[in-house]
Amino acid sequence: MEDAAKLILRLTTGSLVAGHGAQKLFGLFEGPGLEGTSGWLESMGLKPGNAWAWLAGLAEFGGGALTALGLMNPLGPLGIIGAMSMATAKAHWGKPIWVTAGGAELPVTNIAVATAIALAGPGKYSLDHALGIKLPRWMFAAGLASILSTVVYAKITSEMLASQQSGQQAQEAKQEQAAE
Repeated sequence: MEDAAKLILRLTTGSLVAGHGAQKLFGLFEGPGLEGTSGWLESMGLKPGNAWAWLAGLAEFGGGALTALGLMNPLGPLGIIGAMSMATAKAHWGKPIWVTAGGAELPVTNIAVATAIALAGPGKYSLDHALGIKLPRWMFAAGLASILSTVVYAKITSEMLASQQSGQQAQEAKQEQAAE
């Protein structure tokens, strides 16, 4: 039964997150594609937007696909955790938790499911089991440390850019007032 439960979690979460990544990368499922995703990410201070769009799309699409297949665990769940951590920090931060209020309810749920899959393993109904693949456990801790540092970097640099832009706009407004 536990292996069937792992399969259900992997297939559902992995497929949905992979689909979300396909929206970003390929414009599938009425998604914005790379150009739309790039502009949206730049509007949140993640520059260059194209690089961040590729990273977000690949983390979601690749992480979701690997998770759904049960291949190379914990790499797939780490991709999901990374993408959803960025979504929480950049798109949903400061809002009430519920998705109906623009909050991080869904990304936090995806993080919890991906963490459980990474810790429990993909189960016997997985490509890892079929192919005899077993990655070292330390990869999960190393991956989490990498994700944390990326999220902190993105949060700090985008806030610094926003502060600089705000300062420049204030200075330009003063110059315009002085010129009048």
